[in-house]
Amino acid sequence: MAAPVPQPGRCVVLGILNVTPDSFSDGGRYVDREHAVAHGVAMRDAGADLVDVGGESTRPGAARIDAATEQERILPVVRDLVAEGVRVSVDTTRASVAEAAVEAGATVVNDVSGGLADPRMAAAVAALRVPWILMHWRGHSDRMQELASYEDVIGEVRHELVERVDAAVMAGVDPGRIILDPGIGFAKTAAHNWALLRRLDVLLALGFPVLVGASRKRFLGQLLAASDGTLRPPSGRDGATAAISAIAAEHGAWGVRVHDVESTMDAIAVAAAYRLGSSRARTGEQ
Repeated sequence: MAAPVPQPGRCVVLGILNVTPDSFSDGGRYVDREHAVAHGVAMRDAGADLVDVGGESTRPGAARIDAATEQERILPVVRDLVAEGVRVSVDTTRASVAEAAVEAGATVVNDVSGGLADPRMAAAVAALRVPWILMHWRGHSDRMQELASYEDVIGEVRHELVERVDAAVMAGVDPGRIILDPGIGFAKTAAHNWALLRRLDVLLALGFPVLVGASRKRFLGQLLAASDGTLRPPSGRDGATAAISAIAAEHGAWGVRVHDVESTMDAIAVAAAYRLGSSRARTGEQ
């Protein structure tokens, strides 16, 4: 099933649906199939262009699960969401899971490893003919923080993403279906994250759509920490996430991946209205 990169005429919104017991923000909240599907439908109704379904936590320090467990978690949810008319992306680093999810109706593969975790992924995505989100990645979650060492984070992330693009194209992936993600929070310190967000133009200059995934991440908790140094909890980071969404949209990001769709849709509407000098971006009215 061939599928194009979504282009709704504004910044694309991916709503995060973690069907895991151990994700950093909402682990365990949507492991129940009925609750997961209801939340996915609610995100679609709030404006999400895609609901990004993941069955394996990629939080720092997370242990891996096997492919069978990952498929058991996500496939029933993907099928039910597709039956409800929801457009679904699958968040996985495994070719076998991507293939099964696309067969179940997913139309985008979101691979946080950029194809490095599974040598079969590039060929699988090429055969599936669906968009592939290639994220900058240096290693699995159980050791990602020890890999957060750069002399020039912007230049090195750009170079390493170009290498992933080259490998994907060599494997037969259509360049027109490639989306890049700088990997905010993955083998990055807070300073690295802010530097990459400030210089999105460097990645946009490569000519590929760029996705920003900063939602509720630790560096926002650090930014908003209390006077005693206590980090703002994930549930209190949606305002900061929305601010980043607005900034990313204003600077040309193709999309943002978020937990709270409603506040992000508002932020993107504000960014579009600011850029256009009118409110027609969201309502169709002047």
